[in-house]
Amino acid sequence: MANKHPELKSAKLADASIKRRAGGETHQVAEGEIAALTTRQGVPVSDDQNSLKLGQRGPTLMEDFHFREKIFHFDHERIPERVVHARGFGAHGFFETTESLADVTSADIFQRAGEKTPVFVRFSTVAGNKGSADLARDVRGFAVKFYTKEGNWDLVGNNIPVFFIQDAIKFPDLIHAAKQEPDRGFPQAQTAHDNFWDFISLMPESINMALWIMSDRTIPRSFRFMEGFGVHTFRLINAAGKSTYVKFHWKPKLGMQSVVWNEAVKLNGADPDFHRRDLWDAIQSGDYPEWELGLQLFDDAFADKFEFDILDPTKIIPEERVPIRRVGRLVLDRTVDNFFKETEQVAFQTGNIVPGIDFTNDPLLQGRNFSYLDTQLKRLGSPNFNDLPINSPKCPFHTFQQDGHMTLTNPKGRANYEPNSWGADGGPRETAKGFRTFPAEESGEKRRARGELFADHYSQARQFYISQTETEQTHIKDAFTFELSKVETPAIRTRVLSHLVNVDKQLAKMVADGLGMKLPAAATPAREVITDLPPSPALSIVKNPPGSFKGRKLGILVSDGADAALLAALEKAAKQHGAVVELVAPKVGGFTTSDGKQRPAKQKVNGGPSVLYDAVAILVSAEGAAQLQQEATARDFVADAFAHAKFIATSEDAMPLLEKAGVEPDGGVMTLAGPKDAGGFLELCTQLRFWEREPEVHAV
Repeated sequence: MANKHPELKSAKLADASIKRRAGGETHQVAEGEIAALTTRQGVPVSDDQNSLKLGQRGPTLMEDFHFREKIFHFDHERIPERVVHARGFGAHGFFETTESLADVTSADIFQRAGEKTPVFVRFSTVAGNKGSADLARDVRGFAVKFYTKEGNWDLVGNNIPVFFIQDAIKFPDLIHAAKQEPDRGFPQAQTAHDNFWDFISLMPESINMALWIMSDRTIPRSFRFMEGFGVHTFRLINAAGKSTYVKFHWKPKLGMQSVVWNEAVKLNGADPDFHRRDLWDAIQSGDYPEWELGLQLFDDAFADKFEFDILDPTKIIPEERVPIRRVGRLVLDRTVDNFFKETEQVAFQTGNIVPGIDFTNDPLLQGRNFSYLDTQLKRLGSPNFNDLPINSPKCPFHTFQQDGHMTLTNPKGRANYEPNSWGADGGPRETAKGFRTFPAEESGEKRRARGELFADHYSQARQFYISQTETEQTHIKDAFTFELSKVETPAIRTRVLSHLVNVDKQLAKMVADGLGMKLPAAATPAREVITDLPPSPALSIVKNPPGSFKGRKLGILVSDGADAALLAALEKAAKQHGAVVELVAPKVGGFTTSDGKQRPAKQKVNGGPSVLYDAVAILVSAEGAAQLQQEATARDFVADAFAHAKFIATSEDAMPLLEKAGVEPDGGVMTLAGPKDAGGFLELCTQLRFWEREPEVHAV
């Protein structure tokens, strides 16, 4: 079999032989020889990169026994934890349609403005195990189950609009590479290891996603502050049968916000359940998280002239090219009654669609549609998993499906088949109002192949990078440097750098310098890189600030003797901005303010680090500052807030504590002369971070 990766030819096998088990026998492979990849039946595989399709851009064919076997085995690898998206947190709510979309879809959910549809939403990390920490650098799942009047529709997406791979046949390989290395069982919930970057370096199609996952998008401050995407291109079908392509977007009403890496590491230590707790607290307090549903709608004429293939899940359509039409809002207003019953047992499937919505031939989407039923059967143990209340439709449903483990809804009466001649007693019948697949014309040879435009692997990665601010570009550079520093094999690092040269030579050089490596030549692109794609400002978090401090949290470090008037003014200003205040004191039992009143504290100083907060204030008395200077965690509270570019308010009495923490006040540190300054500080906080400080902090 021809070796598709020539760079592997020189790789030496660690052992004198490799043992392969088949049918109970052990087969030897000579040292230096690479074994032929086969199916579990021993059939040699000629192409493990592409699923079988009708033409280069046609639908995936069911007869692809290699893909079926591969994805079948992958779906059944773990019980009962999800193989991917194992760590998740869910909540109930509703979706309200804000304008009718009857012009482009017959889907009942989009027909009437003002109508509300019940939903269940599950957020998750992808790579980590069920017990991993929330702030891992990882893609976040954003899955929404709509309980519509025409059945359940699942929009199963992520907080990043692109994906690592173009064809579902590579999904088992991707997840195997990202998960713990099988010989040692670590690292988990981390991609900073050889296997992951070896895979990425050999899959140029993953480079665009690599830029996204090394950006701040993969360390969001909260589920409430992140976007969501359907990833794939779908179809909307109207009553006349006309098709319109659509990409789905979720836009958070509170705006986007992420953390810096050092902050994420410390958050995982301070509170590994930080994202879960944040969502729970927000809903319990009545501060309901909200997103707007946006649609990018386009037709075949646009698809034909677009530089990239709309069926390629590693690509986006920039918002500047196809503006987003905001058509509804998602509100989460109720936490679950029981985590296992609802959040763990909920079963999302991309194949769950309703009349008026349909698939395209995106090969990753086609594979997901095929795979998810197997996943639910293995994880939930029965073909009747849809009878679980969290998965069951809220509209009437009638089938002839019967029996199986844990049956709850066997059909009544004599008839359990269709057609039958039993009239009204014969059970449900098909209806003209039922789901109809869009009659797209397909033709072509049966081939394991991809569309020609799928071969552009670098152009959009470059566009993403140049769309970021200098601060965000620095974070991407630092993330690549950190991750690759954990890769022990120099050849893997070199291959990744060779891809980055095609994205941005200066980025590649900075990462190489950070690793102490020479910059390699650029990898040969399969398709010429488009270097004049304009920046897309919508891709930057910093360029799209919320302009509000609403939904954020202000941490105030206090001590006995804290200025009562100043504290009251800060609390009032924070409330006016829709922010939450938490008081951090030397003792959780409380403290006494300057007017002699006793106040309770939310956190003890050594259990309430500044990483828990979006901005901080230091309102300690002179005596309190002297006391806290001796407390390492109090010094860390101040130093970390400064290092993480947060806005800091301070009283004059607190200045010795700042000096002891090594903080020299700058434009992001505001000394409050009196209560009248509190409002100004909260206005400053609407910018979220004082990024101008970061280069100086990095230089220290």
